[in-house]
Amino acid sequence: MSDPLFLLDRLDDPLPSAGTLVQLDGEEGRHAVVVRRLRAGESIILSDGAGRGLRGEIVEVGKSSLTMAVTEQLNTVESGPRYVVVQALAKGDRSELALEMLTEMGVHEVVPWQASRSIVRWSGERTEKSLSRWRSTVREATKQSRRLRVPVVSELVSSTGLVDRIRHADLALLLHEDATTPLSQTELPVDGEVLIIVGPEGGISPEEVAAFAAAGADPVVISDGVLRTSTAGVVALAGLMLR
Repeated sequence: MSDPLFLLDRLDDPLPSAGTLVQLDGEEGRHAVVVRRLRAGESIILSDGAGRGLRGEIVEVGKSSLTMAVTEQLNTVESGPRYVVVQALAKGDRSELALEMLTEMGVHEVVPWQASRSIVRWSGERTEKSLSRWRSTVREATKQSRRLRVPVVSELVSSTGLVDRIRHADLALLLHEDATTPLSQTELPVDGEVLIIVGPEGGISPEEVAAFAAAGADPVVISDGVLRTSTAGVVALAGLMLR
C-alpha cells in the first residue's frame, strides 16, 4: 500500500535534506494521529500542494501532531500542456464527482462555469460556500490519489467570461454530441494551455456554442452516446493525457 499523503501550508526552499525533522500539526496532524492512528516507524508523505514533497519515517507522535525524519525529496516533473477543465455547474453531487475524478487524473485547473442551462445557480454567499466546497473536494482527492499538486479551482465564470478565457487558450475544445470531429483527431500543442469545456445536464445552448466557436473553441465529440456532465470531462482528459 502506498504511503499516506498529508498537506502542509508550505515547505522550506530548498527542500529539507535527508535526516531533517519535520513536524506535521494542525488539522492535518490531528487527522494523521487521531483518525488514521499512525505510529512511529510508519512512512508518510508531506506535500506543499504545489508539486513538491517529502517522504519520511515517523519518529515521534504527540496528541495531535507528529514528527517525521526525511528520507527522500519528491518533485512533480511537469511536461506537456497544462490541462484546464471548464466544468458547468451541475445538480446534486455531480460536480463533486467530476472534481474527484479530474483530480485523480492530474488536471491542473478547474473553472466553475455558470452556463445558461445550468439548473444550479450560484450567487452571493452561496458562491463563496460552493467554491470552498469545490476546493476542499480537490484537496481531499489530491491526498487520496497521492498527488503532490492540488489543482487550482478558479473563480466562477459566466459564458461571457468564458469567451475571454477561450481566446487566451492555446487550444480550446468544446465537448458536444453534435460535433463531427472526434477528440482523437485533435492536434495537441506541445505545451501551453488546453481548455476542455464541459456543459451542464441540459446541454450547451446554441448561442453559447456559436459564441465559443467564434472565440476559437473547436467542437469535438468523445463518444457515440451522450455522457453525463460528471464523466465527460474526465473521459476527455484521460483521452488527451494518454496520447
